[in-house]
Amino acid sequence: MLIENPKIYTGTEAENIFFRPSFCGESAKDLGIRVIYNMPMPTTVQVWEQPGYVLQKFTTGWNGGSNAVKYQKEIAMRKVKAEMCFAAEDYFSMVYEKIVNSSDVNMGDLTGTELEKAETELFRKAIAEAVRATMWLGDESGEISNLRTFNGFFRSILNSFAGDEDVIAKAIEDPEELPTATEMFATCWKDATTELHNLRSDGQLVYFVSPDIYNKYIEELDSKGTDSAYLDTINGHQTLYYHGIPIIEVPLGVYAIKKFSSFCLLTDRRNMVLALNTADMPENEVRMWYNPDQMENRQRAVFLAGAEVIDQRLVSLYYTTY
Repeated sequence: MLIENPKIYTGTEAENIFFRPSFCGESAKDLGIRVIYNMPMPTTVQVWEQPGYVLQKFTTGWNGGSNAVKYQKEIAMRKVKAEMCFAAEDYFSMVYEKIVNSSDVNMGDLTGTELEKAETELFRKAIAEAVRATMWLGDESGEISNLRTFNGFFRSILNSFAGDEDVIAKAIEDPEELPTATEMFATCWKDATTELHNLRSDGQLVYFVSPDIYNKYIEELDSKGTDSAYLDTINGHQTLYYHGIPIIEVPLGVYAIKKFSSFCLLTDRRNMVLALNTADMPENEVRMWYNPDQMENRQRAVFLAGAEVIDQRLVSLYYTTY
C-alpha cells in the first residue's frame, strides 16, 4: 500500500495544521517565548514605555505631561523551505506505526483520514524541531549550513553588543571554571538591568538554560537533604524555579554549537519573539505527495520565519566560549 494522494495546505489552513499545534497554547508556554503569526510584512513589533512619573498635584485645566514613548522593532523575515523524503515502504511503515498507536482508530476500516493525520503529524514535528533549533542558534553567516536560514536569539543578542558583549554577558573560556547552577542564576540576576528587575512583578521572567545547567540544578536540589528534596528525588521535579522564576531547559546539544554548549539566559518571555508567516507570499504552502519516478513520498513546506530579541536591556546572559 502506498500513500499517493497529494495534499496541499496554504495560508490559514497551513498555519492551523502545521504551526499552531507546536507553537501555541501550552506548547508556546513550554518554549517560554512569544509567537506571532501572519503579521503584515514587514513584520514589526510595537513596544510602549510608560512615562517615568505621571502623578502631580491637582490644579484645574490641563497641565501637560509627556506622552508614552513608542518604538518599534522590525523582525527580519526570511523565506525558508523544509523538505523530507522517504522510500515508499519506509514512509508507510512510519505512518502506519503512528496509526497503530492511536487508540481510536479502527484498523479494519483504515480510511484516508487516519493516514492524513498520521503523515501530517510526522512532518509537523520535523518542522517544529527545525524552527525551534534555528530560533535559538540560527546564524546566517555561521558554520552549520542547516542553521543559516535566519538569525536566532543568540545571534541577535551578540550582534547588538558586538565588541562590547560584557555589557550583558559573562563569557566562560574554561569549562572547568563553570560555576554551580545556583551561582549562574544569581549572577544573571545581579548583572541584570533595572528595567529587567522592574518586570519581576509581571510574572513573565524566565531563565533559559542548557541541559547541563538544568541537570546541575537538579543535582544541587537533590543534595539539600530536606524532606522536600527527598520527595523530589523519588517523584521527579515537575517544574524548577529559582527564587520564584521558572527555569526552562533548552535542549540544543545535538546541534554541537560549542559557544553555547552551556548557557544561562535571564529575560522576560515576551521579549523573545518568533514570527511565522504562511500567508504573505503566493508560493507559501505545505505540500505532501508521492513521486512515482523515484518511488518515494515527499513533503515540502515553504514559509517565512524570523526571530528577534525585542529589547536588549531585558537580557542577562552567562555562556561558554570554548
